[in-house]
Amino acid sequence: SLFDIISGFQRCENFVVFGPSDPIVAVLGGNIMLSCRVSPAMDVETMELRWFRSKFSEVVFIYENQQEQKEGQLEQYTGRTSLVKDFLSRGEAAVLIQKVQASDNGMYTCFFRKGSFYEEANLELKVAGVGSAPQVRITGPEEDGVQVVCMTSGWFPKPQVQWRAVNGEKFLSFSETYTEDAEGLFSVEAALVVRDSSSRNITCSVLNPVLDQKKTMAIFIPEPFFPQASPWKSAFIVSLMVLMLPLIGATYYTKREHTAKRQAQQEWETLMCPFSGWKKAQLYAVSVTLDPESAHPSLAVSGGKTSVTLKDTSEDPAEPCSIVGQEAITSGCSYWEVEIRNGNRSNWNLGVCRGDAERQGWYREGPEKGFWVVGKYEHNFCALVLPNDQVICEEIPQRVGVFIDLEEGDVSFYNMTKNSHLFSFSLPSSSGTLIQTFKNEDLLWFPEMRRHRTGSGRRKSQIPVPACDQ
Repeated sequence: SLFDIISGFQRCENFVVFGPSDPIVAVLGGNIMLSCRVSPAMDVETMELRWFRSKFSEVVFIYENQQEQKEGQLEQYTGRTSLVKDFLSRGEAAVLIQKVQASDNGMYTCFFRKGSFYEEANLELKVAGVGSAPQVRITGPEEDGVQVVCMTSGWFPKPQVQWRAVNGEKFLSFSETYTEDAEGLFSVEAALVVRDSSSRNITCSVLNPVLDQKKTMAIFIPEPFFPQASPWKSAFIVSLMVLMLPLIGATYYTKREHTAKRQAQQEWETLMCPFSGWKKAQLYAVSVTLDPESAHPSLAVSGGKTSVTLKDTSEDPAEPCSIVGQEAITSGCSYWEVEIRNGNRSNWNLGVCRGDAERQGWYREGPEKGFWVVGKYEHNFCALVLPNDQVICEEIPQRVGVFIDLEEGDVSFYNMTKNSHLFSFSLPSSSGTLIQTFKNEDLLWFPEMRRHRTGSGRRKSQIPVPACDQ
């Protein structure tokens, strides 16, 4: 065999080496042990132990003369391997690999030698890593439909992408482009053309096939984004096939078809080009899931973790009732809408906050505290800024849109009942990870709660109140 040629060793029946029969799964960045054992069980501490890749010379780790030998070790394993000695006396030996990399994926051989006798076993290491949450956005008209693109990075091995409609039906026809970075991690961009305007709620799921773990992001495509079908297209095709019009007729219809398509394109461009404000924001619509573990005990989460209400309780919570979203916002753009019921009957606010922002007790929101929120206080709708809240208007919106652009450093709020802008904050570059936040400061059946707020620092602004449609 190869080892007979290299070293002149002889095999014998004194012992055999066994490795795990199933592949070992390691998570990127974690630690993993590659373990083998001899049979019959015996003390292997005085043996030569070697783990290598496809060739005997591709050394992962060597233990000889009861100490680690670094000579010949592959550079990628330098400083990342060590021997687990706990069970050497019982015939078990394992090498620990720290900070697992994508390049660690593949086959290994563990080699045991005692005197002139040797034996080895093969084992497989499957490295797996879950990448970033997918970002889904609308890119424009395409083939009488709307093209949406799903992008994500940092996966290993190559992930699987799946598009679904709100009813669970899979979209089978879409394009995928994979790229691999210097560390061997995969990025994918999957483009889908949605032609049926009834399928406006679309979900992109990215799956790691080894870990069977996936990350999902949804997008809502507003009706106006679907190009109107040209009435001339079907007329042209039918006329051409059935009547076989002369060339001049075909030219006429072709020109009309071109004109109609150009008109449809211009209508789309008219809709798309001035994308600013809420129109631009809706391109980045995402689903928001509330985190029940972050909810105040007086709050009830329902509707698939998308709705929160005050519980009907006689206990005084003695502090604001707040909850945050489950999904962290770390890059790109995100937009969601919040429907507020009975918004005039209590003090509340919504928006985003830093993941490490203090939310215990009677805390004071503001950008300096890591909160970018708007809400109803006293009789006004305000943006919460220090030292005094900035009054936006007296009318309380029933539906508020929230848009975050981390690249531009912007948090904007919109009155989606009137499709108008309410207020915008500037985000510092050091804002870090953000999460959605929702807070209610009054329970209507506890009128004494207002007395508890004495000295909280919140004062009624003397700024003249503008109209909400400004």
